[in-house]
Amino acid sequence: MAPQPKGKAGTKGKKQIFEENRETLRFYLRIILGASAVYAVVNLVIFYPAASAWTWVAFIFSSVVYGTSYRSMNSMAKPSFTDDGSLSECPHLHESRHLKDVILLTAIVQVLSCFSLYVWYFWLLAPGRALYLLWVNILGPWFTADSSPAGQEPNEKKQRRQERRQMKRF
Repeated sequence: MAPQPKGKAGTKGKKQIFEENRETLRFYLRIILGASAVYAVVNLVIFYPAASAWTWVAFIFSSVVYGTSYRSMNSMAKPSFTDDGSLSECPHLHESRHLKDVILLTAIVQVLSCFSLYVWYFWLLAPGRALYLLWVNILGPWFTADSSPAGQEPNEKKQRRQERRQMKRF
């Protein structure tokens, strides 16, 4: 690859973004399959006599979370092609960082839950993070916004008075 000039970031082509998206999807599919396989082998094969209904519920829950997250990522990365078969547009998977976090959190919790089912309580970090983002990005600014337009713009008299005070200081 040719060196990029200093100060200017290089842009990625559609084909390169398409390949990166495929690699990202493969990577997360491997994580999903690996964590599910470890959980299934340990809890549902080796310790099958000790497996409770909660073990199956946790496995089904993680499968649903994996399925919905992966399908959402896959639909976000769908490229569009022209009539002649060439790539016309390819969205980047940077926007799916929260879905990636959900997959990684679920995989970590699922593997660690082979030691104790109480580890599943760590999955409550996901809705906690969602509530935090909801408050910071939507609800907080909405509740603290000033509703009166007069409060946003200073009064002309007050502005002239402040200018005179500043001029006296100099």
